[in-house]
Amino acid sequence: MRGSAFFQRAFRTFQEHPTFFKLLIVSTVSGGGLLTFSDASPFQGLITDSSQNEGKKKKVVVLGTGWAGTSFLKNLKSSSYDVQVVSPNNFFTFTPLLPSVTNGTVEARSIVEPIRNIVKKKPYNVEFKEAECYKIDPVNKKVYCRSNQSSTLDGIEEFTVDYDVLILAMGARVNTFNTPGVEEHAHFLKEVGDAQRLRKSIIDCYERASLPSVSEEEKKRVMHFVVVGGGPTGVEYAAELHDLAFDDMAKLYPSAKDYLKITLLEAGDHILNMFDKRITTFATEKFQRDGIDVKTGSMVVKVSDKDISTKERKTGEIVSVPYGVVLWSTGIATRPVVRDFMNHIDQAKRRVLATDEWLRVEGCEDVYALGDCATINQRKVMEDIAAIFRKADKTNTGTLDLKDFKEVVGHICERYPQVELYLQKNKLKSFDALLKNAQGDDKKQIDIEIFKKALSEVDSQMKSLPPTAQVAAQQGEYLAKCFNRKELCEKNPEGPLRFRASGRHQFHPFRYRHFGQFAPLGGEQTAAQLPGDWVSIGHSAQWLWYSVYASKLVSWRTRMLVISDWSRKFIFGRDSSKI
Repeated sequence: MRGSAFFQRAFRTFQEHPTFFKLLIVSTVSGGGLLTFSDASPFQGLITDSSQNEGKKKKVVVLGTGWAGTSFLKNLKSSSYDVQVVSPNNFFTFTPLLPSVTNGTVEARSIVEPIRNIVKKKPYNVEFKEAECYKIDPVNKKVYCRSNQSSTLDGIEEFTVDYDVLILAMGARVNTFNTPGVEEHAHFLKEVGDAQRLRKSIIDCYERASLPSVSEEEKKRVMHFVVVGGGPTGVEYAAELHDLAFDDMAKLYPSAKDYLKITLLEAGDHILNMFDKRITTFATEKFQRDGIDVKTGSMVVKVSDKDISTKERKTGEIVSVPYGVVLWSTGIATRPVVRDFMNHIDQAKRRVLATDEWLRVEGCEDVYALGDCATINQRKVMEDIAAIFRKADKTNTGTLDLKDFKEVVGHICERYPQVELYLQKNKLKSFDALLKNAQGDDKKQIDIEIFKKALSEVDSQMKSLPPTAQVAAQQGEYLAKCFNRKELCEKNPEGPLRFRASGRHQFHPFRYRHFGQFAPLGGEQTAAQLPGDWVSIGHSAQWLWYSVYASKLVSWRTRMLVISDWSRKFIFGRDSSKI
């Protein structure tokens, strides 16, 4: 009995002082002693009922293994969830290097990381299913999936997955604008498979142009490479293709180099329209020097198996030219499964799935959407202007001084980021300066009308976030951190004040932080546009590009492979095989 009482007291001590678990004293028969520390909890199974814990865990289903989904999985650290991942790809792709795959600079396997490698050491339970989600049922909280394995494996399997929380990170599809022939004849550059098919088609064109029986006209056609879209992807691909053609293929296919032509078509007034004008001008002039034909104001109206037709904006003339390979890179559109989901939650009239500032899908509980498949529907200040004024007017006098706003200014700026953008654009140092301008020279007290006047133009600064890897990765990280702190923030909310209700929001709203953007232009030259209106163009920016992309790769394995590929290119040139 005394021995039993001793163990009970010892067990209670270990429960009350868990640091004792780290101290383990092992005495040997010879009288020697060994003192070591251990992080293990040998009594963990006795202290808690694991079956009860499992029952309390919420089932989180993540659809997609792109930038947003993978970032969420990497940063989720709470063991309070059972996670199921459904994606047609069992790997993550470092998409910024896809253009480098098309010309053999980087191998496809170097930029992918198996998703099971990424999550295998995480503290939460996780299962992966290689399948495609084709239907979402928000009423019954189910997603319907079908396998996408080879048809030789006894057909397609269909199944459903229940969820407590659903995270949509499915990305988007290429926007063809319903242009005839694009789906059938053009190449895209969204996935690894796209890059591999494009690379094979390029080499096929060179091989065909080298055959002695092929006519001169046919050689000119197959050696004409057309890029549709003057955004970062289209420009980088055109630059990579030019480097491949002149640095490597000209030596390997000397008879075909005289027929080479690269054309870049852009419907707008200039290429790289989201970059600084200095970069746009430099890129256009460099492409002209390199022999890349840049045609702005040209809208593609049809693509056939051998010809591409464009309508010139200035003249209205429709011109058809023969081509060998067409890359279509003109933006993104909503996937059919997401569009069907939008029809079920009263978002049918919207172009993109809408979320609030906490990435929660509007009109649907326990569903979040990240990355290219959604956009944040930022709330307008003027919609809440009266509620904001009432929150500041604690004495209900109807008029306020500047000091009365001090307690709510920080919450206003956090809840409505367009306020800070407006202050920056108008070079106003503070929110007080904005209110003083509305007060006028007599500096009278601020009533609701003056407050409305001060903020009337603030909402003009609202902008949608760009569909980039940076945005998606930051959203995934943000949501994971919210999930990690969920239990804590339920008790102690950390977000801004609720202006239309009491208390605070549970979390801080998502805020995108822009770290800059790159535009590789070929010839070991890159244009870099970084925060603070800092622009760099040339070889130094190219080395910055190498450094940033190497650091952003998802694992040390992919870093070593990509750096090895870059080194191989400098020593041996690019790979021209179709394997």
